[in-house]
This record gives sequence, structure tokens and C-alpha cells, in this order.
Amino acid sequence: MQYRHLYYFVKIVEAGSFSQAARTIHVAQPALSQQIGELEAALGIPLLERSARGVRPTAAGQRFYDEAASILRRYQALPGLVQSTGGEVAGVVSLGMPASLSTMLVGPFIEACRARYPRIVLKFIDGDSEFLRHEVEKSRLDLALGFEDEFFPVVLRRPLFRQNHYLICPKASAPRGPTISIQDVAKIPLILPGGSNARRIVIERAFAQAGLKLNLAAESVTVASELSAVRSGAASTILNLGDMSGFSAQDFAVPILIEPTFYMTCSLLWSNDRSLLMAADRVRELLIGFLKDYIHQTRRPGAIWLD
Repeated sequence: MQYRHLYYFVKIVEAGSFSQAARTIHVAQPALSQQIGELEAALGIPLLERSARGVRPTAAGQRFYDEAASILRRYQALPGLVQSTGGEVAGVVSLGMPASLSTMLVGPFIEACRARYPRIVLKFIDGDSEFLRHEVEKSRLDLALGFEDEFFPVVLRRPLFRQNHYLICPKASAPRGPTISIQDVAKIPLILPGGSNARRIVIERAFAQAGLKLNLAAESVTVASELSAVRSGAASTILNLGDMSGFSAQDFAVPILIEPTFYMTCSLLWSNDRSLLMAADRVRELLIGFLKDYIHQTRRPGAIWLD
């Protein structure tokens, strides 16, 4: 088994097909097939299920992928580890953020990180909090910010701030006032994430405690889809976000705080399976201070810093 076998296998799983992986890494498709055949022969077990729609890992292949991806990440981090021992911290640090934070924080944090650590390169990934936590669990992300309702023991964390929930409406049909009762929200058609999503669970619990049912118009996988439906006037949504300045604010009404309030906790997450390399450790500490200043200086609506 050689490095190229791990690299090609990981890229094929991530691409979902041999043809897409071939285009991504600029290797001929027959050569990729040959390399995976060699890998499966060496291990004596199938790693991929092939179909007309592409490929997906077998149960053994998924476990192999998780370990191989972790090995490749550590391998790719070696130059930064060695360079950092010479004085100035260097390396690539992967950082995940949910959309409700990334639209406002990515640019300013890049500037702050470059000013403090010019040889650290940040690699940003966005997604919902559950996805980001899963990527940290699998050691495919060094760090991630995520909104949580309960704390999972499979990752390490630093709780940073609580964030209240707001009703996000189209401009044309927004209720008046800075707050709205949860009883009035129950009358408004909503588009929300699916039932297993942490934000959805928090929302449903708040409604159940008030003896109310959601007026659910649709479900969505991403915040972008939720906001697209709100922009069109099809429905409203509930977000743990009191500031729409990062989302073409002219398309939405001013967020309205829901009372009684309910919140999620924003935490900084990292893997408990391996120690952070020096570059990631420096970024972690810088991000904590950066976020604290951001919350206090901008007076982010509905956010309460946890000391």
C-alpha cells in the first residue's frame, strides 16, 4: 500500500465517482481504476460499491476512508509542523463556520490572522453545525464553530456565547415591533430545517413548552434555501441570528426577537482524538479573542458572551 493509493481512494469517495475524481486530480480514469483495484486486492476486501450513478464506500470502505483521510491530513501538515519549530508559526488550518457566522466573520478574521500569523493559511468550510461537528469528529477539520443544544462528548469544545432566536420575515409581511410572542409566531407559515437538526429540535421544544404547534410550510437542508424561501415571500423562518447584514439585508425585514426567548450555545470545537498542531492551536486562541471582541464591539443582537 502506497501514499497514492490512499490519496486516490479518498478523492474518489469525496467526488462520488471515478470520472469526477479523474477530472479533479488530473489523473486518467483507467489509471484510477487500476490503483483502486490494486488497493482492494492488497486488502482482500471490496472498498467501493459501483453503480451507474457513481460509487460509494462499503462499510469497510467508509472506515478505511475515515482513517485514510486522517492520515493524509497529518501527512500534509508535516511541513507546517517542521517550519513552526524554526520560530514563526506556519501551516494550513482548516476552519468550519455555519453560514450565520461565516458571512460576517470570514473576511475580518482572515485579516486578523494574517496580521498576527502571516505564514498560516486558513482553509474555510461552511455548513450546518451538525455537519461541521461530524467533520471535526472525523479529523477532517481542525476547528469549527457550531451552534449546539447539547454537548456531545466525542469532541472537545470551548463554549463561547449564547444566541437567542429571531423570526426572519419577508419585508412585505413583517409584523411590527422589536419582539413577537411565540403564540403569534405559531400563526405564521415557516420553513425550517429537518426534524433531526439541532435548531429544529430547540424550536420544537420551545413551542411544545408553550403548548403550541409549528405552522410548517416546508423543510430545508440549508440556511440558503430557507432564506431563499423567505426572500420570495413563501414563508418565514426562525434563526439563531439577530443581524441580517451579511445576507443582503434589503431582502428581509429586521429580525424580530421571539419571546419568551430560547437560545443555542456557540462553541469552538476540535477533535479529542489528536492534539492540535501549533498553527491550529494559535488560530484557536486567536479566534476566541477575536469573537469576544466582535460580540462586545458590535453588540451582536441576542448574543451573550460566556466568561
